[in-house]
Amino acid sequence: QAQLVESGGGLVQAGGSLRLSCAASGRTFSTYAMGWFRQAPGKEREFVAGISRGGGSTYYSDSVKGRFTISRDNAKNTVYLQMNSLKPEDTAVYYCAARSISGLVSTSLSAYDYWGQGTQVTVSS
Repeated sequence: QAQLVESGGGLVQAGGSLRLSCAASGRTFSTYAMGWFRQAPGKEREFVAGISRGGGSTYYSDSVKGRFTISRDNAKNTVYLQMNSLKPEDTAVYYCAARSISGLVSTSLSAYDYWGQGTQVTVSS
């Protein structure tokens, strides 16, 4: 069983950058696909980015493509989300998630079985 802890959220002005981290416990992190999701007030949780277990494949939602970069360090059991050119509409609680049954990325929430507690990202205009 994996435990995920996000960090790095905060308040930033539009156009700024933040780097989120998600540290995972357990010995099998390198076998999991990992994803970042976000949930804005009054909206459903949505897929943001995903990375395969080896890091060779990455996927992004259209709304963040070209601005966000997902990466992972399996030696440190950590996945990152570098967020550049932030916009007010990026404001949300960001969650990392682990997909233990497959090393392939899915954009579906139901495909992930471990979730972090979330970290707030607020982008001011």
